[in-house]
Amino acid sequence: MKRPVVLKALGGAAALVLAAGCSSGDASSGSTEERPRTPPSASASTSTSGTAAAPPAAGQVTVAGTLTEGLKSPWGLAELPGGDLLVSSRDERTITRIDGRTGAKTPLGEVPGVVPGGEGGLLGLAVRDGRVYAYLTAASDNRIVRMRYGGGAGDRLGPPEPVLTGIPKGFTHNGGRIAFGPDGMLYAGTGETGETGLAQDRESLGGKVLRMTPEGRPAPGNPFPDSVVYSYGHRNVQGLAWDADGRLWAAEFGQNTWDELNLVGAGKNYGWPEAEGKAGKRGFEDPVAQWKTSEASPSGIAYARGAIWMAGLRGERLWRVPLSGAERSGEPEAFLEGGHGRLRTVLATGGDRLWLVTSETDTRGTPGPGDDRILRLRVG
Repeated sequence: MKRPVVLKALGGAAALVLAAGCSSGDASSGSTEERPRTPPSASASTSTSGTAAAPPAAGQVTVAGTLTEGLKSPWGLAELPGGDLLVSSRDERTITRIDGRTGAKTPLGEVPGVVPGGEGGLLGLAVRDGRVYAYLTAASDNRIVRMRYGGGAGDRLGPPEPVLTGIPKGFTHNGGRIAFGPDGMLYAGTGETGETGLAQDRESLGGKVLRMTPEGRPAPGNPFPDSVVYSYGHRNVQGLAWDADGRLWAAEFGQNTWDELNLVGAGKNYGWPEAEGKAGKRGFEDPVAQWKTSEASPSGIAYARGAIWMAGLRGERLWRVPLSGAERSGEPEAFLEGGHGRLRTVLATGGDRLWLVTSETDTRGTPGPGDDRILRLRVG
């Protein structure tokens, strides 16, 4: 049996609260989590996996089982070496280790400095070189921190060290997804907090995809001098994934009309607030795929079997977008429509396997017994 993982207490304001046993959404109109749930219609981020081979014309999804349940406001998900998982609770400010075979939960405790509220709290997670990285909402900003963690039974999670601070925070549109790319750099999706002008302001970290070294410095080759900004003109990015050839894809919330899946390029402008969806406006990048806001409200994405898989919150479905290089090779397909409620995070774990996190306990769902869950999926 694994021994409980213990957090190191440091005392004072930075002390970690030891465990004893421990949305994105949108208040404006459009693609929001604030909007009432509606039955799914009949029509139609974050790790790498898969091959560059052309995907089949039609996909398939099988729910192979439930890994664990009883999670509260789960948001970020990261895989440890060996296959166990770490999951964050947005509102409870906690990180929990999940046994990747049995689903047994080992609470790690609270992360200090997190100030939940609205769509803010303890959000995305990433793991690299014995450290856990977390995107969180603090008292004055959104920020990325890292904590030492050996990843074994009895190992301690150290105090949070700032990696990047000063990301704008708000009641809505906090972004929150982080992931390490195939280039070894750390990427983050941010939101414009409802202040739309931030998305076009290259001096602001809001409404952007950011690219930085693991220490939080501007990554070599970034498009703007001495800046972590990689792309701009985004509304609220919550999904990041790389395909088999290393191209970066991002999902984001639209407002009144279209949610988007974008192929992200260095220095490119994705149009918000001047463009939403496929606007065809000069100087702005159009999305590769778009959805009615009632059918998506996208959060996490992953790449597997030649396709992007996108979790939908308000849409309560898993979308498959088949790819051929930098283009879509077929129409998006919807799976699991309404069967598991709101879907928050999807993580590729090799071959045809995905982890899928539900999001019914984030104050905007209709939780039932056992919510929330991590599901095992087989896809093709």
